[in-house]
Amino acid sequence: MTDTGTIQGLMMAEPLTITHLMRAAIKNHPQREIVTRTWDDRTERVTYAEFGRRVARLANGLRALGVKPGDRVASFGWNSLAHLELYYAVPCMGAILHTTNVRLFPEQVAYVFDHANDSVVIFDTDLVPAIARANATAPQQAARRTHIVIGNGPDALPGAIDFASVSANQPDTYDWPELDENAAAIVCYTSATTGNPKGVMFSHRSTRLHALFAGLPDSLGVHQYDTVMPVVPMFHVNAWGLPFIALQAGAKLVLPGRRLDAPSLVDLMASEGVTLSAGVPTIWIAVYEELRKREMTLPALRNLIIGGSAVPPALLDRFDAIGTTVSQAWGMTEMSPIGTVGYVKAELRDAPPERRREARLKQGVFHAGLEWKLLDDDGNEVPSDGIARGELYVRGPATARSYYNPDPGVNDAFVDGWFRTGDICTVDEYGYMAIVDRAKDLIKSGGEWISSVDVENELMGHPAILEACVVGVPHAKWIERPIACVVPRAGETIDETAIRTWLETRIAKWWIPDRIVTLEAIPRTGVGKFLKRELRAQFAQLLSAD
Repeated sequence: MTDTGTIQGLMMAEPLTITHLMRAAIKNHPQREIVTRTWDDRTERVTYAEFGRRVARLANGLRALGVKPGDRVASFGWNSLAHLELYYAVPCMGAILHTTNVRLFPEQVAYVFDHANDSVVIFDTDLVPAIARANATAPQQAARRTHIVIGNGPDALPGAIDFASVSANQPDTYDWPELDENAAAIVCYTSATTGNPKGVMFSHRSTRLHALFAGLPDSLGVHQYDTVMPVVPMFHVNAWGLPFIALQAGAKLVLPGRRLDAPSLVDLMASEGVTLSAGVPTIWIAVYEELRKREMTLPALRNLIIGGSAVPPALLDRFDAIGTTVSQAWGMTEMSPIGTVGYVKAELRDAPPERRREARLKQGVFHAGLEWKLLDDDGNEVPSDGIARGELYVRGPATARSYYNPDPGVNDAFVDGWFRTGDICTVDEYGYMAIVDRAKDLIKSGGEWISSVDVENELMGHPAILEACVVGVPHAKWIERPIACVVPRAGETIDETAIRTWLETRIAKWWIPDRIVTLEAIPRTGVGKFLKRELRAQFAQLLSAD
């Protein structure tokens, strides 16, 4: 007779919490350094050990102000030591940190403060005007919140408490509670390209597991010898998890503060010996231009993690030429966010350089904590041949199963235990995923699909073009046709005819945009992605006479 009963393992049931990550980092790497640019442009340095004491003092101060387990505490600030203290103090005391996008419109800021039910808002002093505008749209709700300002700039909000005073004279130890690993730790809101921002509630467990999976050698690959500088904002999906991944590894962490212009970033990366950094393509386009202008390189910088939108091939080539590897990453807020990272797999190690480059230009390989499938319009799974397209569905322990307090209809993205990403993708025989386009951004012209991403990548390889965004607009004959909005490089002018001719040898002739429009800047979402809906609306009548 066969016993089919489950036999339990005999391992300790220690919960996966941010508290345990913090304790391990402080105990194992007490002398490792955290460097930050402050609100008044000073450089501040603390060890992990001192960071632990600062976090304890902040938790004691917040408790004295009445913050208790389950309360929501909003942060509204840049990548700084104060913000990092909130990353650990708030979840570890049992409350929930709401990292709020400082680039949202005032009405959206007020909406997410109210939707998350924030009782405290902590913000950088240079963002006081933005907080004031948001509060003015919903004054009654704002009056119920405690406001705490980081720094004592000239525009401090009336009635706000000074952040430094919250921790002042507080004990530098804290009796951290034993938390359920499934308890909520952090809530982030999507960037809302359509509709209201949607809340994603991360647990302690999901945050820890994401750090473990995303930090693996063949993912972001962070180790203790690294100096990590997240340029991606800490208000954007936990800076892609790097504030947790870096401390998990015992790496030096550099936080650039509010100065995100290319000259400031280059100066900081050079002076601190940054080895790994992460951000959206537009940041690194500007950084490369600054390096080119100075005729310098960053010899310590071994890896740039680029996500948020597709990496232009020309950008990858330009950094390769100065000795810095670009690794493309893809993810979503709903996935904590890292899903794939591009690197050269063992099977392609000896392949020709062009084949390795082709692999690196894809969105990458799924990490070990994510299951995936591609489904066609009929719900059938498509083969992994690098050709067949399908919508990407994912699931895993760091992937959301629902939105927080969702508006009607938005939970339709969750189907039978899977999350529908809305990305149309291929996966090749080696496991490399490539995004063909967002489902909503594909251009259907005369019954055939055009990938706006592919056309953008080719355009950004032109020496006169700094940035390019391709959208579909109405056309009387073909229903929809592509147009390109481009920003020229400094000192360059755009010759539309010449660029269209240049494209003829690079993409299918019927993919070539009907118009190439020169802009001073391309509109973006709060996290730096191109805001294509605005361009579609702005140029909806451009081809009406054709």
